[in-house]
Formats: sequence, structure tokens, C-alpha cells
Amino acid sequence: MKIQRIGVISDTHGLLRPEAVEALRGSEAIIHAGDVGHPAILEELKKIAPVTAIRGNIDIEPWAETLPRTSVLELSNDAIYVIHNVKDLDLNPRAAGFSAVIFGHTHQPFIESRNGVLFFNPGSAGPRRFKLPISVGRLTLENRQLHAELIEL
Repeated sequence: MKIQRIGVISDTHGLLRPEAVEALRGSEAIIHAGDVGHPAILEELKKIAPVTAIRGNIDIEPWAETLPRTSVLELSNDAIYVIHNVKDLDLNPRAAGFSAVIFGHTHQPFIESRNGVLFFNPGSAGPRRFKLPISVGRLTLENRQLHAELIEL
């Protein structure tokens, strides 16, 4: 039985906390769901595991032009769709064959299954916004089941 662990982070806004790095250690892949804020964030994450990153609404500097607006991470028989703002989702993830939709933007952690598709926002790992928690997430694929977990920092 192969277990895959994917670290999920979003809305760093240029701040990569040591606690976030520690929480993501042991990941076999990392998804950054946008609002990276600075290219050094991605370089640090790549020291842990391969990174799938997308551009968020604050990623407007020239360095961010290479980041796609959406991306797909494929694991075994599962495909994960990554988008910054879930309100911009312009496809039916189930019909398109996705097991999960990973997003950010709201800074609010969110885990919900909709029609057999996991919707997961790890919350914000960057500067605190209002009274929202600082968090990252983890996806675990075990026995063909995808599980999401929030890690509050």
C-alpha cells in the first residue's frame, strides 16, 4: 500500500513561516494555491518537495508571469485541479475527472466533498488577516482514498 502525502499551502503573501516549512516536511509534493508574494517562497518549498504553484491575484510582478492561473497535479489515478479563487472555476470538476479542487484566496480553511469531489482550501499561511487562523494543509492518498487535513500553525 503506497501512501502519498501532498503538502498544501496558500496565500503566503511573501511570508514563509518556519512553522509552515516544518509542517510541510515529509511531503512528496507541495501545492501552492496562489498569492505567493515572492519567488523565494517557491525556492524554499522546492527544497522540501516538487512544487505545483499557480498565480494569485497579488502575483502581478514580472517573476509571477511564468506561473499559470490554474494547474493539474496527477497522482496515481487521481487528478487534482488547482485554482486560486474557486469562484473562477469554469468547469465541472467531476465531469472533467478531478478528485479534488485545491484553492485559496479567502484565507479561510475549507474542506467539503461535493458530488464526490473534494474541495480544499488550506487557509492562509502568510500574514494574519482579521481573526482567521494561520494554517497549511495536507492531502493523503491512501488505498485510493483522498483525505484532507488542516494544520493550524
